[in-house]
Amino acid sequence: MGKVSLFALGGLGEVGMNCLAIEQRGEVMLVDCGVTFDHRGLGVDVVHPDFSALEAYRDRLAGLFVTHGHEDHIGAIPYFFERFPTAPVWAPPHALALVKRRLEEHDLDTPPTLREATVRGLYRVGSFWVEPIRVTHSIADATALAIKTDAGTVIHTGDFKFDPTPPDGEAFDIDRIDELGEEGVALLMSDSTNIDAAGETGSERGVGDSLHRITAKAEGAVVVAMFASNVHRLRMVGEIARHTKRKIVLLGRSVETHANVARDTHYIDWPSDLVHPTERAKELPRNQVLAIASGTQGEWRGALSRLSRGDHPLFDLREGDTVVLSSRTIPGNDLNVFATIAHLIRRGVNLRTWITDRAVHVSGHAHRQEQKRMIELARPKAFVPLHGTLHHLTRHAELARELNVPSTCVAENGDVVTLEDGVVQKTGKVHVGRVHRAFGRAIPPAQLRERVILAGEGVVAVTVVARAGRAPDVLVATRGAIDEASESRVLDEAKRAAIAAIADESRPEPREERVRLAVRHVFREAIGFKPITLVTFVDPS
Repeated sequence: MGKVSLFALGGLGEVGMNCLAIEQRGEVMLVDCGVTFDHRGLGVDVVHPDFSALEAYRDRLAGLFVTHGHEDHIGAIPYFFERFPTAPVWAPPHALALVKRRLEEHDLDTPPTLREATVRGLYRVGSFWVEPIRVTHSIADATALAIKTDAGTVIHTGDFKFDPTPPDGEAFDIDRIDELGEEGVALLMSDSTNIDAAGETGSERGVGDSLHRITAKAEGAVVVAMFASNVHRLRMVGEIARHTKRKIVLLGRSVETHANVARDTHYIDWPSDLVHPTERAKELPRNQVLAIASGTQGEWRGALSRLSRGDHPLFDLREGDTVVLSSRTIPGNDLNVFATIAHLIRRGVNLRTWITDRAVHVSGHAHRQEQKRMIELARPKAFVPLHGTLHHLTRHAELARELNVPSTCVAENGDVVTLEDGVVQKTGKVHVGRVHRAFGRAIPPAQLRERVILAGEGVVAVTVVARAGRAPDVLVATRGAIDEASESRVLDEAKRAAIAAIADESRPEPREERVRLAVRHVFREAIGFKPITLVTFVDPS
């Protein structure tokens, strides 16, 4: 047996931005290439891994294999292609269609090489052989990967749960995992997200039954807010619309995108007369509306948030309508979600959420009992937990040890883990980092730091009009630093300090720097912190 090394550029020690590199014989294949999101209000659209560590393998980058189509697994592919345009990508059909949609939004110089990968097929990726295996998750066409390496078979579970009744009928291929376990699995890498949740996740079909009951009893319009990528739930909402004689109204760009891709890949078969044009939604009788809305995390411009505030341009909620928040709150979004819930309550709607009615949502990630089942099926010699914070990873590794897995290793982004003779251990480090994007452009770290300071401390602009033979005129304006109407004395002190600094030619700094330091000192004394201070000298002559 040979050896294989692994290192994550994202997804280990965090939830999201999944990107794992597997190296042998000096070449690398990647599993997934996702994004995460920055919730600090800094104008950042997405965050993706820094791919610098892959430069050493530029001519030996065998390709990228995708497990499924969630953004935290495919969202960074366009940015990966910007840097490595010739690397081929394999993906299951639904994920491949979503990748194509993402790539259409980017102007790439080199047409990407995209290859469809179907379950139980066998695909050569450089010196690796990869077999996708059907798993169930909160998106259609999700797969685990069995990767044949020099060190033995490596199973990467992707995101999974054991759903006994998946709405699309594509059952978890338990038999194949068991067969591989019987043959011998050198390493299992498995989703850790819900390690703290006891028992089992529950079936998506149960959510459909709950939504059906709620819709059938509703007298007004019904709005189901959900993660747009959950094609299983889209499919079930379509069935509910048929049975309750309602029309589907799609509210939100992401819902439209995922519905269109699911129709193109035949995961949903909505007839044309089932979906009502969104721009004409107000024409429908209230008791015929079954809307699907994006924005479950309280995003300000999301469809649900706009509906809750009453400023959605195409549809309005009325007292007596029913809103179902068929999702969970991602940690960190609690305040935004509860603000949206408060707006909905004020509008007098009948509100159902996962908090008050657990039947309206189930997770797509395995709970502890299902994670235990995966380890027992695969029977690996070694175990590395994936997809979670350090807490989640550590707890999952403890579970593997309880199940007598001989070798375990908890790694975070940048750790190099080597598998050899059935033993995993950390053997080095690679460079990792984050690239923040806005409107497709990378935001340099220095610029991002400035945005953080601007958001926290504001900016002061000092304009000095200098005329020969006359005292300078100084104008001070602020944004986000003070309330100028009530704290005008601070502006006056800043002007006096600026004039004094201009006159003090005994100091070695240039006059612009003298003014900047003097004004910053005034603000520090007055308000306790130093805003970004910009100084401009103007000579009218």
